[in-house]
Amino acid sequence: MRSLKNQILIVLLSSLFLLAACFLVVLGLYMKDRAVAAAIIKVKADLATCEEIIDKTYPGAWSENDGNLYKGTEKISLNNDLVDHLSSLTGDTVTIFLRDTRVATTIRGSNNERAIGTKVSESIVQTVLKNGQTYVGEADVVGQWYQTGYVPLRAENGDIIGIFYVGISHAYEQEIITRSLIIMAEIGLALTLLVAFLTWFFLQKVIIYPLHNIMLGTRDVATGHLTEKVKVSGAKEIEELEDAFNQMVEQIQSLTSEVNRINSLNSSNTPNETLNLTPAYMPPPSFELPGNIGDTGLPKGLHQATLGQIVQFLQANKRPLSAEEVAEGVKLTRVTVRRYLEFLEHCGVLKSEQKYGTVGRPVKLFIPQ
Repeated sequence: MRSLKNQILIVLLSSLFLLAACFLVVLGLYMKDRAVAAAIIKVKADLATCEEIIDKTYPGAWSENDGNLYKGTEKISLNNDLVDHLSSLTGDTVTIFLRDTRVATTIRGSNNERAIGTKVSESIVQTVLKNGQTYVGEADVVGQWYQTGYVPLRAENGDIIGIFYVGISHAYEQEIITRSLIIMAEIGLALTLLVAFLTWFFLQKVIIYPLHNIMLGTRDVATGHLTEKVKVSGAKEIEELEDAFNQMVEQIQSLTSEVNRINSLNSSNTPNETLNLTPAYMPPPSFELPGNIGDTGLPKGLHQATLGQIVQFLQANKRPLSAEEVAEGVKLTRVTVRRYLEFLEHCGVLKSEQKYGTVGRPVKLFIPQ
């Protein structure tokens, strides 16, 4: 079964990544709508700009002569320099139509040649040529979709003789959206990892570590060490759990004291009885304690069972050990283990020396004699 720590981590990361994915989807849809709106605004502005440039460059009215389109006295049909110049200024595709036929364009067909002589779609013919209206919106241009703008070209007498067009490719829009989403995804991932780290640090400090300390306290109780109360800081619920646990320890201590008092009264009737260290918890031969030590020979709060457990661990690891290492090995709190180690040092079984750890903090090592 996974630990609570790992389960919280999995739930936290899953939630954050799901939230980030939903955010990117919503952002993508929003950016698509905004990109379309921005493209339409640009198309309208480019139409006005290009018409102004054409009027300034080629004064005069639009006219048709011998199947060619003219602006004033300048022939516009096959004037690719004009449409290329307008395209370079705006970044759009540019086309000039004589009625419904392209006579100058930057649009290229599948053979990579200019689509001169191709026709505009029927819907545009109806809206622009027949109804005399400006069309702004999506349109199929030589097999590709564009955000487009079409305006009618009128002769001096007001007749519509052609169309002027600018367009922005959907591929260009999609490239902008994709690039923006990638940037947002990178920023979102960085923020997600930062939030995950901060949240994990908070959970460790407020929930995981306090629960771990309470768990170690319950192990102390299970091994008969009832004098140490748990001291933790954390959320309100954790502190309430700490209070309940300490109240339980106090009750057990009270009951134990009462039992010991009754046993003492009973033992007064058998004065020749000697309290010996329980054989099951006798220290190994290499750890010689002075005399026979029962519970009454140990300092207050120390017990034979726990002492035997620690001595056995020391016997199995014949090297200098810190209180933290022993506590980890016997699954007790560092404070509890340190009391037993200092007792063994006082008895001459262990000696200690001070050394500095990897971060420069002094560490007390206990060494078997």
